Amino acid sequence: MRVGMLGAGVGRRLGQERPPPKILLEFGGQTLLARHVAILRARGVERMDLVVGYRAEDVRAEISRIGAGDLIRTHFNAHFEEGAIVSFATLGAAVGDAAVPGGEPVIFMDGDVLYDHRLMERLIDAEAESCFLMDRATEEGDDPVRLCMRGTELVDFHKRPRLAHEWWGEWIGFCRFAPDIAAKCFAAADEIVRAGRREAIYEDAIREVVVSEPAGTFGVEDITGLPWVEIDYPEDLERARREIFPMLADPAGPVAADDSRAAGQGGA
Repeated sequence: MRVGMLGAGVGRRLGQERPPPKILLEFGGQTLLARHVAILRARGVERMDLVVGYRAEDVRAEISRIGAGDLIRTHFNAHFEEGAIVSFATLGAAVGDAAVPGGEPVIFMDGDVLYDHRLMERLIDAEAESCFLMDRATEEGDDPVRLCMRGTELVDFHKRPRLAHEWWGEWIGFCRFAPDIAAKCFAAADEIVRAGRREAIYEDAIREVVVSEPAGTFGVEDITGLPWVEIDYPEDLERARREIFPMLADPAGPVAADDSRAAGQGGA
């Protein structure tokens, strides 16, 4: 199982003059990156491709400090101040040897999510080879990326979906792609960048594949009730530290006795 993660952004929306890379934010004395590494190692992941840009040397120093040089390969995006689509295309070039027939499934992750390790277990163990994680406990607004459903079938995917659907839940920023689907998503991103649309969001590339593939290509795993938060704004960071972090089960130890329904938490 191969993991690709984005960690190149500046994080301007946190409102700090020179914020740390978001994957270096600390919770309980441990960086977000260190938590990612612990969770992925516990699930047997042996390689992570990480796109870096802003304060890349700080990220590389943390990789060395936590002893993750054997796991993580960094890939520098010199245009990290442009749209995230550039980082997504950079990741595509990095995992190109996996995203081929006979290659490995690719887990894609936004690096700025604090989450319970059981989310990763749900994704890795999901029945569908290509699968998104969804939280139904979300609120209306322009920010959530929507997984739009007709019955149990995924029919659209975007912050501003355009196809008719019956209901939707929020994508938490994690998914697993079969090798051929990963290749198509990264190829779509590369085409968008080559066309000069660097302001695009990387979900544009994924959506192209979602709406063009046959029905049933993508599964959706419902993780409603498990704690997580994407950290974009100061209020997200505050909620992560005050509310979400204390609820997280230890990835190296036993899961709390209560199940996911007791958590009652969704995304930001």
